[in-house]
Amino acid sequence: FGFGLSYTTFSYSQLQLSKKQLTEDDILEIRFQVRNTGNVSGTEVVQLYVSDLYASVCRPVQELAGFARVQLQPGEEKTVQFQLQLSQLAFLDEEMRWKVEHGEVAVGVGASSEDIRLKDTVTIMDDVWIEGKKRGFWAKAVIR
Repeated sequence: FGFGLSYTTFSYSQLQLSKKQLTEDDILEIRFQVRNTGNVSGTEVVQLYVSDLYASVCRPVQELAGFARVQLQPGEEKTVQFQLQLSQLAFLDEEMRWKVEHGEVAVGVGASSEDIRLKDTVTIMDDVWIEGKKRGFWAKAVIR
C-alpha cells in the first residue's frame, strides 16, 4: 500500500456492478479490467474503497474494503472481481448495534485511496441490523 513505484503503468476500465440496489442478503459483485500499458511486466495492487454518502453518524470518508495483487505481462489484461457482502457496510449505531443504513454508497477502485480510477454508486434499500459475529470484513477477490 502507500505510494508504490513501478517500472510500468496500468489502466483500469469497464467497471460493472452486479446490482444498483441492494437488500439484506445481497452480495455486490464489482468487476473491472486492469491492463499493463507499459513495456515490462509488473504487479498492480488494485484496491476497493466504499464511502457512505449520507450516513446518520460520522463515518470515514473512504474505507478500504478489499485488495488484490494482479501480475501482468506487457499488454496483458485481466478481469478483477470483488464480492462485497452487504454486512461489510455495517457500523455501530447510537445504541451500539451493527447497522447497515439505507441510502447511497460510493464504490471506487484504483491504485490507492488518492488514485481512484473508476467509480459508481449503489443504493441500499432498507436499514438492516446484523449480528456482529456475522459481519463481513473483507471483499473476496477473484482474478481471471
